[in-house]
Amino acid sequence: MTQMTPREIVSELDRFIVGQRNAKRAVAIALRNRWRRQQVDESLRDEIAPKNIIMIGPTGVGKTEIARRLARLAQAPFVKVEATKFTEVGYVGRDVESMVRDLIEQGITIVREEERAKVEVQARQRAEERLLDILLPPPSQPASPATAQPQSGDTTRDKLRRMLRDGALDAREVQLETTKSATPMVEIMTPQGMEEMEFNLKDMFSNLLPKHTVKQTLPVAEALEILAQEESSKLLDMEAVTREAIRRVEQSGIIFIDEIDKIAARQSAGGPDVSREGVQRDLLPIVEGSTVNTKHGAVRTDHVLFIASGAFHSSKPSDLIPEFQGRFPTRVELEALTRDDFIRILTEPDNALLKQYRALLATEGIDLEFTDEAIAAIADVAARVNERTENIGARRLHTVMERLLDQISFDAPEMANTKVTIDAEQVRMRLEAVVNDEDLSRYIL
Repeated sequence: MTQMTPREIVSELDRFIVGQRNAKRAVAIALRNRWRRQQVDESLRDEIAPKNIIMIGPTGVGKTEIARRLARLAQAPFVKVEATKFTEVGYVGRDVESMVRDLIEQGITIVREEERAKVEVQARQRAEERLLDILLPPPSQPASPATAQPQSGDTTRDKLRRMLRDGALDAREVQLETTKSATPMVEIMTPQGMEEMEFNLKDMFSNLLPKHTVKQTLPVAEALEILAQEESSKLLDMEAVTREAIRRVEQSGIIFIDEIDKIAARQSAGGPDVSREGVQRDLLPIVEGSTVNTKHGAVRTDHVLFIASGAFHSSKPSDLIPEFQGRFPTRVELEALTRDDFIRILTEPDNALLKQYRALLATEGIDLEFTDEAIAAIADVAARVNERTENIGARRLHTVMERLLDQISFDAPEMANTKVTIDAEQVRMRLEAVVNDEDLSRYIL
């Protein structure tokens, strides 16, 4: 669990997300509170519940990215779900407990990869020995003492091992035997909303079906990787991995529920609002803290951090049922992005959009540059289109950039070792006609 201070957390989030100071502060405090809770006396620790957060703001302003980056900082299991998934088929929506099952799968993946890294050296050594046995099979019968030859300090096996490690044998092919489970011949047809039952049945059948050996002819390099994976799996204690994953999910897991405004029930005599309120009541026990049974064991959600988000254009947080509101004490409003924000998004973050396009085209030998005026023009186009059509925030920049660089991206393989400079005039030539035609920009930008 991270020991970063709230100020350090905000500073780290600033590297990837422009603006939204209040939201960053809220999640930084929530993350620090997890560390604080672990320092509290054990008798009081279980009584301290996480301060769940509702983020209010239009699409494309950074709500999901803040939550995702927070989970990476905390090295915590993280899943994102959409509240609307639970209402798509009326009263028989997706099982709300599935979000916890998804979270435990994420936790197991994280812990398993950490444990694999710890045994990587040992697993690779074992894989090398198995591969050397294939390349240089041991004699079928041991030589008698009378006929045994004296061993030199550098045996053929040692020479092969050095060649293997130096990559000299990578292209050579070997025949490898691997064990696989038989594939079930019957497809399980599961009604919508019961996907978890399908996964459990398939998992059960895969465990019951007999294993069989498959022979493959593979390059040495590929065979070594397969053997290393097999050996690392043998070295892992999956029971310990599962226990640690459950512990992490229960103590530091994060569930991000998007489009929470879509299940806010407005005053109505019936109809779909009843379904929306029903979803809230289904979610309530999990958010309040309950035990969810998974194929890996029981998982408690008492200390999972829930972050909900929504635009709340046609509803407001007070439209949520009172019990649900009470489980989200922290509320932050995210600001709509401006033209100046778009300029910063294009240039400042570590993963800035312009850096991504430069890196992509550099693979074709193209040195792509943008003048300051071009960057301002791109930001201006994105802001204008957002004002005139649907405001999709920073996502508009992706659409604008794809349109702007469409021809260069297509011709790139024939433009190797070329420097391309995009200026404001080129931006206007490529985009102005589309921007001025409102009907066209609605479909293209």
